[in-house]
Amino acid sequence: VIGAGVSGMTIARLLKDKYQVVIYEKEATPGGLIRCKRVEGNLFHTCGGHVFNSKLPHVLDWFWNMFDKEQEFIKTERNSVVLMPDGLEVPYPIENHTYLLPDETVKAIVQDLVLMAQQDRKEASNFEEFLIRRFGKTLYEAYFRPYNKKIWRRPLSDVPISWLEGKLPMPTIEEIIYNNIKKVKEKSFVHSTFWYEKENGSQFIADRLSDGLDIRYSESIDELSFENGKWRVGQDYELFDKVVFCGNIKALPKMIKGVSLGRFANQIDALEYHGTTSVLCKIDKNPYSWIYLPSEEYEAHRIICTGNFAASNNADEKTMTGTVEFTDEIAESDIKKNLERMPLHPQYITHQYNQYTYPIQDTHTRQIIRDLKKELVPYQFFFTGRFADWEYYNMDAAMDAAMKTSNTI
Repeated sequence: VIGAGVSGMTIARLLKDKYQVVIYEKEATPGGLIRCKRVEGNLFHTCGGHVFNSKLPHVLDWFWNMFDKEQEFIKTERNSVVLMPDGLEVPYPIENHTYLLPDETVKAIVQDLVLMAQQDRKEASNFEEFLIRRFGKTLYEAYFRPYNKKIWRRPLSDVPISWLEGKLPMPTIEEIIYNNIKKVKEKSFVHSTFWYEKENGSQFIADRLSDGLDIRYSESIDELSFENGKWRVGQDYELFDKVVFCGNIKALPKMIKGVSLGRFANQIDALEYHGTTSVLCKIDKNPYSWIYLPSEEYEAHRIICTGNFAASNNADEKTMTGTVEFTDEIAESDIKKNLERMPLHPQYITHQYNQYTYPIQDTHTRQIIRDLKKELVPYQFFFTGRFADWEYYNMDAAMDAAMKTSNTI
């Protein structure tokens, strides 16, 4: 297994009673995207702020079999807010709370909804069309456009909609109206409630997943060579019957020897993605879990208030920490200039840039991945994971995908 992230360790645990399994991990600790570390006594989620929940019963059963839910985790209701440029705090999702916006904005939103109800609902062909047809032009301009522009850094008309499934609320016009009249809190979206570790954040999950596994740390795999029906792997050139790749699919064409991926090379090279600069800061105390930032006065798009997830995430009782997120790479000097213009008075502690955090799909991506998997199965080569499958998996979806892959091996 290549990679000791969530996907790699999940599939290793699922296969270890059937096979002798070795995981190769280039870093010195397990975790991948959910890796955490302590900085000045504060817990730093080095890529976002990962929490656990799932609507998949088989994933929940498998996960909780490894943990003591009551003793090791805290169950929390998501308390998220959209912080508008004028300082107005609107609970998330904003479409359920439009009654809190200025009167003229509310009137314009009502007009949009009436017009939308009279029109035939057409399928959107891109993200911009989806947002306008789902929420109306007024909400699009007030929130969805500026917020998503900071995330995607491209015209939203150029963003495909294949990634949306299961990631955003999909309310009907009737539901938007009803939720505003009745002041209904949204409970159907991802992470409306979640479980969080009492100690060490998502690193606690990574460390528990790693228990009992044969993981070769600090060993980067640059070549996987297929020779006489076996795969030669690692610094000691060990031979294996099967390989499960949980790294970045962009590395495969140059990494694999003895099997030609020539017809896939250009397609894989063309796959698009975004990185994230995660900035650990001290911030003003607040009651929120996630704060969404549509203001165009600064480049950060959200603050994840990880200090509210567990008291142990903060160095002491006086300190409140959070992770400020920027899309792609931003220099430390520019980070600090942005922080000066942001709410909650964020004070810089440290930051980390992750080149690969969000895969971007187009209409052909999933077919490319399916064809490549089919091509490699005869060689007993399999792959799964966010950047192996090029899917925007949350933690539970990564586990589910690993389970499905394990059933084919």
